[in-house]
Amino acid sequence: MNSTLTITFLGTGTSQGIPVIGSDHPVCKSNDPKDKRLRVSVLLRWDEFTFVIDCGPDFRQQMLRENVSKVDGILLTHEHSDHTAGLDDIRPFNFKQGSMPFFGHKRVFESLRERFAYIFATENKYPGAPSITAVEIDKNTSFVIGRKEIIPIEAFHDSLPVLGFRVADFTYLTDVKTISEEEIEKVKGTKILVVNALREEPHYSHFNISEALDFVKKVKPEKTYFTHISHLMGFHEEVEKKLPKNVHLAYDSLTLKI
Repeated sequence: MNSTLTITFLGTGTSQGIPVIGSDHPVCKSNDPKDKRLRVSVLLRWDEFTFVIDCGPDFRQQMLRENVSKVDGILLTHEHSDHTAGLDDIRPFNFKQGSMPFFGHKRVFESLRERFAYIFATENKYPGAPSITAVEIDKNTSFVIGRKEIIPIEAFHDSLPVLGFRVADFTYLTDVKTISEEEIEKVKGTKILVVNALREEPHYSHFNISEALDFVKKVKPEKTYFTHISHLMGFHEEVEKKLPKNVHLAYDSLTLKI
């Protein structure tokens, strides 16, 4: 079924967000709204459906800012806190909608069961606790949500496997350092690519900007938006001017349609 996919960047920052607490770095002191970045996440909407990729510590603020009143499910890239720490804030959706499906790797749910034991309790569960339905996914099997096929794409965040997602002609990848040729094949043909680019200097678990640009050359999307950006990348407007014409820095609340 062909329908317009609307993508809204809920957050485009690295794990600390921008500004970083207590930092005197010039980017952290910037008055440009595009230099203020919440933790990384995107909102996907089509037809009557609304899904979110990742549920970080800024989830509540992001939902309020974008006036989101319904979420049909959340896709998780991996278990790190900047991608999952907002889990408790799904409760208002639970009260309206009931249990919410979460899609993630088995390992991710094992981590969440340790960190959010009260959510997964099977006996004497607190009545006001969040309620999720864990749907285990892996790189080998696509699945359908809201009548659209989702193709998981595996990459490595240092040595940790993480999942990205392709929805029609849109692909979202974050926290990538390496990715196999087999998985890259899943990305080719994408019209809009979102991928992490942390900073100019190399990093042990993230693409820096040159690695991200090399990846773009290999995939050849029509347009690319970089996300998971550190204050060390520099000022948004200055970095944007240096990028190829079909490559951009994403910023919070940026909305795309495909």
